[in-house]
Amino acid sequence: MGKDVSPDAFTPRDRGRYRRKVQRCLDTLARMLSDGSFTFPRKHIGLEVELNLVDDAMRPSMSNTAVLDALDDTSFTTELSQHNIELNVPPYPLDGDSALTLEADLRSYLADAYGTAERAGASVAMIGILPTLRSEHFDQKWLTNSARYSLLNDQILASRGEHPLLSLEGVPLRGREAERLRAFAQSILPEAACTSVQLHLQVAPEEFASHWNAAQCLAGVQVALGANSPFLLGKALWHETRIPLFLQATDTRPEELKNQGVRPRVWFGERWITSIFDLFEENVRYFPGLLPETDDEDPMEALESGQVPRLTELRLHNGTVWRWNRPVYDVVRGTPHLRVENRVLPAGPTVLDMMANAAFFYGAQRALVEQERPVWTQMSFQAAEENLYAGARNGFDAQLYWPGIGRVPPDELVLRVLLPLARQGLRDSDVSDTAAERYLGVIERRCLTRQSGSAWQRDTVARAEERGMDRDTALATMLARYLEFSGSGDAVHTWPIP
Repeated sequence: MGKDVSPDAFTPRDRGRYRRKVQRCLDTLARMLSDGSFTFPRKHIGLEVELNLVDDAMRPSMSNTAVLDALDDTSFTTELSQHNIELNVPPYPLDGDSALTLEADLRSYLADAYGTAERAGASVAMIGILPTLRSEHFDQKWLTNSARYSLLNDQILASRGEHPLLSLEGVPLRGREAERLRAFAQSILPEAACTSVQLHLQVAPEEFASHWNAAQCLAGVQVALGANSPFLLGKALWHETRIPLFLQATDTRPEELKNQGVRPRVWFGERWITSIFDLFEENVRYFPGLLPETDDEDPMEALESGQVPRLTELRLHNGTVWRWNRPVYDVVRGTPHLRVENRVLPAGPTVLDMMANAAFFYGAQRALVEQERPVWTQMSFQAAEENLYAGARNGFDAQLYWPGIGRVPPDELVLRVLLPLARQGLRDSDVSDTAAERYLGVIERRCLTRQSGSAWQRDTVARAEERGMDRDTALATMLARYLEFSGSGDAVHTWPIP
């Protein structure tokens, strides 16, 4: 969301002013796109990782303020809950050995976080959903002390008019019955359970639509390969439970509005696009402002006077519409640029796994963009959305649609089609062979073993219960072992099942 907001209550006049200002920002963006206001000397990538803090008993540690104060590093910041922190890695070029440098720097950042958290009596867990979370951890008192988070919580609950309902039918553990979750939350803190890694790619305006469309096509494969969120509130649910949980936790719609077809704020979208403007325009047209804060800039006047507009209201609004592939307008050192922000992946299990997921995404995305007949012209948008939910629910057991093949398991689709494309895409992006083979080799072996973070967690808990452990003990024991393996740095496909 990019900024703090005033703790004062918003008035109807504030909302009217905000609506007009957002439209003014949108008109300014349209002018900038038509005038060629964006420079694009070199592709850069960026990465954000959301992290959990846990205590010695593997329960959430509500200590982010103490840990962040001790870190004293602006690369780390707060997140919604007091048991979360977020790492924002500076941008890197995509080409050459930059990915290897990014991996080394990411390990260094996380080593600092691990050491600092340990001195504060906590451990860092890099995982999609902390499996030891309980309903009491969703109490509003655990919101991070920030006006932004409190207002966001209040605005979402007020818009909905009732407490969020978490309702999921799980995928059975081996030899078991399916488990079902049905619980009301007293706040939006279930959103804080969804800890992700977000991948950024800077693109030229004329290339944005093809890169976004390609990212949408890849979303289902990404979550199937990278699933790492199988447990929530003690239940074995989807392989990537973050996907439906985030939707339900931040849904501003009561049942009546859902029945009318009102769009959710956590959104895959509804059509292929031809310009980044399509996405910003949809966000403005479909979604009311949650945090109607305005500044004193007239963006059109700023542009016409030769300045770079901040577009503050449009950026803030964009931060309250949680697309799985989000458009980003940003200004760095006085230069405006555009990015695709890929948000479908969970955090973890290791730095190597996250780098492998990133390399696969950037490579496959580039290759799909370069195809003479784009894949999104051969499949419906609905098929891409169905792939996302199938991959999130079933992981490697999903059946995903792909043009020219039909329905196919994700490991087969990757090994036969997408891995060769990803290699070509990284080559076309001038990524070194050393980096490409290091990371895509991890993806290949993960597909051959069919062991994602989620598969390992589910199998480990199932075996612990077969040995007589109850669910809570099995989850805590599994998480302790997970942290041990995650800290070793070995990719998850190599982890043994106890």
